Amino acid sequence: MRIGIDLGGTKIEAISLDPGGVERFRKRVASPRGDYEGTIEAIAGLIDAAEQAAGPATVGIGIPGAISPATGLIKNANSTWLNGRSLAEDLTARLRREVRIANDANCLALSEAADGAAAGHPVVFAVIIGTGTGGGIVTNGRIVVGANAIGGEWGHNPMPWPDADEWPGPPCYCGRTGCLETFLSGPGMALSHRQRTGERLDAGTVARRASEGEAAAVETIGRYARRLAKGLASIVNVLDPDVIVLGGGLSNIDELYRQVPSLWKEYVFSDHVATRLVKAMYGDSSGVRGAAWLWGTDELSQGA
Repeated sequence: MRIGIDLGGTKIEAISLDPGGVERFRKRVASPRGDYEGTIEAIAGLIDAAEQAAGPATVGIGIPGAISPATGLIKNANSTWLNGRSLAEDLTARLRREVRIANDANCLALSEAADGAAAGHPVVFAVIIGTGTGGGIVTNGRIVVGANAIGGEWGHNPMPWPDADEWPGPPCYCGRTGCLETFLSGPGMALSHRQRTGERLDAGTVARRASEGEAAAVETIGRYARRLAKGLASIVNVLDPDVIVLGGGLSNIDELYRQVPSLWKEYVFSDHVATRLVKAMYGDSSGVRGAAWLWGTDELSQGA
């Protein structure tokens, strides 16, 4: 069996998968925001519950950040209470077993490349557009972590080909301005709508109103689609993936799959764009499934 844990800013989710990828257990709990020790205990509790329900298993964990190759500590997590912590070491000590940890966008990419919307394609770029904006790369079934453990982290690049109202851009928690995350996250969409209309609406409400035909919301979604198209075109120009998979809450805006491929053609350095833009097959479950897939079939040595 495999256990996958998705450690998010608002919730922690666990699943158990059998060797064939069939789900045998699932549970979510609220994230103990700002409480590192509480986070460790919440993860341990979910693993205990999963093993009681489905049997002993390997453990993979997706996190909103990465382990620094230089220090072994967590870096770049928008769940900031994880930064600077020895999460892998502390979980190994608490659980008394090896755990594997990967960036949550890498887990999304691995899940969708393994048996999801991008299955069978050699080069996959996966995007999380939700509370934050992340990315992950899988080539030939393997995560591209990179020398600095930032493979795929496009969210902290600047908006390419910026329009007049996109530069220098909003401040980002990373200390810079104009990062893609400040435009393409849920809060980024909400800010864009508020700047044009004065309305304080969350991204979900903007998307719903757009689907109902409200003009201001339709305009916000169109502006967002153009920004997403520019951001993804920069990825196509460098990586040239077969498939780009969208995950996270904003990936459920169906209009994006119509608008973005028609818009990115203006920016991709090619006479034709063969890259496909698709929605994650497993939706919100892709990250947690990918965490479980961090262990290969030949490594399931704990009761599989």
